[in-house]
Amino acid sequence: MRTKFLTLILLLLNGVLTGQTLTGKIVDEYQQPIQEANILNKTNNYLTYSNETGSFVIENCSIGDTLQVSFISLQTEYVVIERFDTPLTITLFEKSVSLEEVVISPRLDALHIITDIDIQTQPVNSSQDILRKVPGLFIGQHAGGGKAEQIFLRGFDIDHGTDISITVDGLPVNMVSHAHGQGYADLHFAIPETIQKIDFGKGPYYQDKGNFTTAGYVDFITKEKLDNSSIKLEVGQFDTYRILGMLNLAKGKKHNAYIATEYLSSDGYFESPQNFSRINLMGKYTGNLSPKDKLGITLSHFDSKWDASGQIPQRAVDSGLITRFGAIDDTEGGTTSRSNLLVSHHKFINNNASIKSTAYISQYDFELYSNFTFFLGDSLNGDQIKQKENRMIYGFNSEYFQSFSKGNISGNWQAGISLRNDQSKDNELSYTANRRETLEQIQFGGINETNIGAYLGTTVDINQWTFNPSVRVDYFDFQYNDQLVTAYETQNQSRAIISPKFNILYNPSRHLQLYLKTGRGFHSNDSRVVLAENGRQILPAAYGLDLGYIWKPTPKMLLNMAYWHLFLEQEFVYVGDAGIVEPSGKTRRQGLDFSFRYQALPWLFWNLDANYTLARSVDESKGENYIPLAPDFTLVSSLNLMFESGIYGSLNVRHLANRPANEDNSIVAEGYTITDLNVGYQWKKVSFGVQIQNLFNTEWNETQFATESRLSFETEPVEEIHFTPGTPFFLRASLQYDF
Repeated sequence: MRTKFLTLILLLLNGVLTGQTLTGKIVDEYQQPIQEANILNKTNNYLTYSNETGSFVIENCSIGDTLQVSFISLQTEYVVIERFDTPLTITLFEKSVSLEEVVISPRLDALHIITDIDIQTQPVNSSQDILRKVPGLFIGQHAGGGKAEQIFLRGFDIDHGTDISITVDGLPVNMVSHAHGQGYADLHFAIPETIQKIDFGKGPYYQDKGNFTTAGYVDFITKEKLDNSSIKLEVGQFDTYRILGMLNLAKGKKHNAYIATEYLSSDGYFESPQNFSRINLMGKYTGNLSPKDKLGITLSHFDSKWDASGQIPQRAVDSGLITRFGAIDDTEGGTTSRSNLLVSHHKFINNNASIKSTAYISQYDFELYSNFTFFLGDSLNGDQIKQKENRMIYGFNSEYFQSFSKGNISGNWQAGISLRNDQSKDNELSYTANRRETLEQIQFGGINETNIGAYLGTTVDINQWTFNPSVRVDYFDFQYNDQLVTAYETQNQSRAIISPKFNILYNPSRHLQLYLKTGRGFHSNDSRVVLAENGRQILPAAYGLDLGYIWKPTPKMLLNMAYWHLFLEQEFVYVGDAGIVEPSGKTRRQGLDFSFRYQALPWLFWNLDANYTLARSVDESKGENYIPLAPDFTLVSSLNLMFESGIYGSLNVRHLANRPANEDNSIVAEGYTITDLNVGYQWKKVSFGVQIQNLFNTEWNETQFATESRLSFETEPVEEIHFTPGTPFFLRASLQYDF
């Protein structure tokens, strides 16, 4: 009888101590929540991950089970379950990055692992490096270093941002109805060393991403705290100087604050000095006002000025009239500045629910002088133009997040709203002479553009499957006051667009994820185009599909490959003779993306990104349907070394193939292959580095356009390649002290 009684007691205890649900939270050494940490029950191989509050729920646990908790660049922790009545708090500490820490779990942003690895193995150290961290994204600078970069991605010549959404901590970078071009995205107010994480996605598949998200989006997240205060000095060829200061004001478990400042100047490698200078100031505070309230405040300002030699015609170089680094009109250039205030609040309602809100205001000034065609239109004064504006941006975003779990079904749902208002005062396009005299105003007026957005979506995990349906609605109001007409009139148009999206992921193991993404996105047109077209083609839509996989064939190897297809209802193409972009019809793009990350040794990483695209206009006949400047093949590869002794280095190669410069491919923009080198040594609090751009001094063209122009002595115009030469061999050294 006693034996039976003991057996019954043991069975009852076993029922109580097995099959239980455990809750907990993952934090870093500063008690900040860690999102997307992997929590694996080593006993039964049940895998889950932490949500945005750092919280997790793991089922079917027993006393004595061992949990493995991991996150890239943090030390893996092993925890033995001892009780269920108290939630676990697990702290992860920093360590050297290792691909072994990467677990491919059922989450929509598994691709972000790629940029997480890249930032850890090769930190961002220049404004150009920031965007280049996105696999497959290429940039080109063609106006003295102060103008926003030209962007290429997935067969798009995006110009300065028409088909890619860019934000910093939720602050929008793209400018709607900008004086120079729709979607103009000047990222130079971001100090590279403050970037903590790069969140990116390709295609129009993301519910919280609205305008300009056709080719994709990039969100830059800045650091909440500094590991150390530091000062950095850089000196390079062409009278290049940069000084960086980063100072911790508060560093703790509840409150963190720092300021960062950057000054950069350079004459550049052109025969006419660029006289370029830029100053950046930034201050950021992050504090836990209570266990459930987190507040963030960011203030930043940047100011930039430059002279530029502009794009030059190939015939002028071939004839010996000028060298590759000469100029036809070296009075180009400009000034720009931007001041930002961003306030964020994160309310943790409980372990499963939160509300994240941000509000921002930005003041922006811009003045740019360009000359694309020289003496084509005005044989006496030349064709210089001025583009100028003064802008205020106001905005607000808020998202409610709720996670759930019941049986073998878990997931979350989100609902969000957004408001953005742009007021561009004295938005101007004028003919000028020598950057001093205004000859004729072509456009001059005030723009008031408002975008209201809302979305609802859910992510549901069922065993090895993840389903993510969502829908987004955007409403736009466009207003324009033309100051060149006598009578006062507010021209107005409004329109709304609905963007459904549906994504499916399948995880047959912790080493493989298959995914299918589908969705509709859009980019808005310039307010002046909207009004000129009487409301037609206000919000041209994009329809996309991605089919791919993420695979870890070995613990230290990661691959991603995807086939994608994108159809656009309206395309923007650069028009060289006017220096503007204009709509030109429907387009279709499809291609293959391939990314590879391999940690051959604890100190050696190999990265490779290759992208192929077939881009064509739908409305034109075959042979006349090329999309000017659309890249069809790009490749980036690098070797990164990180020794425990403090020695580090990288060798980077980027390749852009030849591509059509006009619709019939009769003019070709030449491709290039450039190699950069970066080596350095860190000893205690001091680090020294050397960077070499264009190691082999390759002759290459950074930006190219098929433009019709006329020189002062020519009687007839000529259409051919006009280009900005790429950086020659450029050596720069840096010295940094941490304290």
